[in-house]
Amino acid sequence: MTMQYVFPTYARFPFAIEDGQGVYLTDNHGKQYLDFTAGIGVCNFGYHQPQIQQAVTQQLTQIWHTSNLYESELQDGVAQLLTNGDDRLVYFANSGTEANEAALKLARKYTGKTAILAFNHSFHGRTYGSMSMTGNAHIQAGYAPLVPGIQFADYNDDAALAQITPDLAAVILEVVQGEGGVYAGDPDWLKAVNAKCQATGALLIIDEVQSGIGRTGYRMAYEGYGLDPDIYTVAKGLANGLPVGAMVGRQKFASAFGPGSHGSTFAGNALAMAAAQSVLQQLTPEFLTTVREHADVVWQALSDQIATLPSVQAITGKGLMIGIHLDPQLPVQQVIEALQTAGLLTLSAGDNTLRLLPPLVMQPSELLAGITTIAQVLTELTTEV
Repeated sequence: MTMQYVFPTYARFPFAIEDGQGVYLTDNHGKQYLDFTAGIGVCNFGYHQPQIQQAVTQQLTQIWHTSNLYESELQDGVAQLLTNGDDRLVYFANSGTEANEAALKLARKYTGKTAILAFNHSFHGRTYGSMSMTGNAHIQAGYAPLVPGIQFADYNDDAALAQITPDLAAVILEVVQGEGGVYAGDPDWLKAVNAKCQATGALLIIDEVQSGIGRTGYRMAYEGYGLDPDIYTVAKGLANGLPVGAMVGRQKFASAFGPGSHGSTFAGNALAMAAAQSVLQQLTPEFLTTVREHADVVWQALSDQIATLPSVQAITGKGLMIGIHLDPQLPVQQVIEALQTAGLLTLSAGDNTLRLLPPLVMQPSELLAGITTIAQVLTELTTEV
């Protein structure tokens, strides 16, 4: 099968995923894979998850779509679950990119300022605003001029603190940089950024699109660091595969986001909301504790089996968001393809990094089996090189 009628914006692997059960996927040739991708951090509860499937199936018998000109108890219920008792409001979108775009607009409109500080190696999306806040020249290439007023600093660098001034509308960052190489923020540095934003009046926007919804063992990754963002954004795992995003901001920001100030035809779609409601209801403290416990098992296995391999330069990340940084002589794409042959699906990230984002419901035995497969493949490929 060769796709002929779609723009080639993705370098696709030569097989199609046709079914999924639990944490396993099956392709169009009948080959089964253990999934360490979760659809790029999306299907955190795996595939054909009964509660989510039932919620969406039930909603299918009711309304699929209605305009946001009318009230929605379903939207408000999901927003209440998202705010989790905090004094915040939610704007629904269709993706992480849209959520970050909304955050940029809200920050500028509320503060009356335009300057934004973002970070090198960051990724916030591909629309003009979110792409302009993305610290990756490759993603921005060919699209100049970008949105003005955005400056960059090095992540985890104390020198960045000097760039947080009263002239800024906002600072935007990822607690764990995903696409840029799975780099976790230093706790002291993140707290210093948070404090400097509060001292200067710059809003702190935390992009939780990939790291949120339990990925690091916390509802949102920032909670594990004791941070207090003014705005945070979520998407990927929020509806376990149905398109949705959300921007969550302080309630006082409502004065800048009144009727007509922003909108989207499909945002808050009923099917996506039904799935999101089920996801958030299952994202309990007990579930998150289990995720952290399973992550501890994985990180011990990474230390024992992977970290000492000659082809591995470093292992970074947090929770079940993991980056294995490979020697430049071993291209990550070669590793991914070898792992596919071995029945394991994985991802890449910046700096020649093998990225692992297994479903959060994956059991320790399956997680450890995947780590063993990675160790075996890396050993074999290193021997060949």
